[in-house]
Amino acid sequence: MNRAAPLQGYSGDALLLGFSVALISIGLIAIASASIEYSDFHFGNPWHHAERHTLYLLLGITAAALSYMIPTETFNRLSPWLLFIAFALLILVLMPGIGREVNGAKRWLPLLGALTVQPSEFAKFALLLYTAGYLVRQEDAVRHHWQGLAKLIFILGIVAFLLLLEPDFGATVIAVGAVVGMMFLAGARLIYVLALLASVALGFLVLVFSAPYRLQRLTAYQDPWSDPFGAGFQLVQSLIAFGRGEWFGVGLGNSIQKLFYLPEAHTDFVFSIWAEETGLFGALLLILLFVGLITRIMQTGWRAAAEGNGFAAYLCFGVGLMFAGQVFINMGASSGLLPTKGLTLPFVSYGGSSLIMNCALLGIVLRIAQQLRPEQCTDQTVSRRVL
Repeated sequence: MNRAAPLQGYSGDALLLGFSVALISIGLIAIASASIEYSDFHFGNPWHHAERHTLYLLLGITAAALSYMIPTETFNRLSPWLLFIAFALLILVLMPGIGREVNGAKRWLPLLGALTVQPSEFAKFALLLYTAGYLVRQEDAVRHHWQGLAKLIFILGIVAFLLLLEPDFGATVIAVGAVVGMMFLAGARLIYVLALLASVALGFLVLVFSAPYRLQRLTAYQDPWSDPFGAGFQLVQSLIAFGRGEWFGVGLGNSIQKLFYLPEAHTDFVFSIWAEETGLFGALLLILLFVGLITRIMQTGWRAAAEGNGFAAYLCFGVGLMFAGQVFINMGASSGLLPTKGLTLPFVSYGGSSLIMNCALLGIVLRIAQQLRPEQCTDQTVSRRVL
């Protein structure tokens, strides 16, 4: 069998593609609705953000198509160079006069006109590829010796340090969480993983208590009504949006909270506006679509592991963990479960770099799914291959 050719009889890729198309379509609708008044007020064009998002979506589909056509082994060989480029971009964005500063954070590099690129998104992409390749190359050392993890932890530490200098606390959490999860699934000893998690948790606590605005966010989400016009303003307005949605919502386009009550309605809090306009039914539908997408990605990883394709398996695990972490943190922050954190909702929130890189990762996963044999394998086989 020519495994490089698409397997027409395998339905897993169709299901994965279906979840992706549904989420991307909802994202376009949600952004068009959430940003219409904001765009009209600031740019004199109610469809400004919807048009830009459509442009980003076309670029994302192009990136997905290109990554789908490239063999996964090519990504494995190129992963060290991609990581080097990511380091260069993360350093470049911090240089005075180059990186664009917005709300006190230098996270964007200007390209053409108003178009910008966010190096942190490419860094997550490159880090997942490099980690997957490293776990295959150093498989025995990772599973039996702490030295096998030392180099990977060192590289992860550099990426995290550069992200925190921007600062981009959310991207740091996602990157660290995805890599640590990949280490665990690769069979690293639990004691090493727990020690790393304890160190990371301690470091995050130091960062939280060393920055007043982070500590304020941490305390405000526990009781946002104690300061409804200050630190708790965003969460209060988000909760009002959820409450107004009730069972079936107020209807698409009829949100009140997007009328300058809820800041960043089309980016960090797009889920709140979606819940207000479509209600509990629409919110649950979106959650189920994400559950389906992430489950299918992880299943693709297990199947790749059963066939002995370690790089493909670990990469799928990393992509699934990254998407799951971003969805959980974004939805958790908008619903009051977690402190407010600026993370986009994959495929739904407005944000060009995030959408393009997520589509590229999705293209790689679709390629992996197409290359798998249609036969199902047992859980015992998968466990022996991966764990």
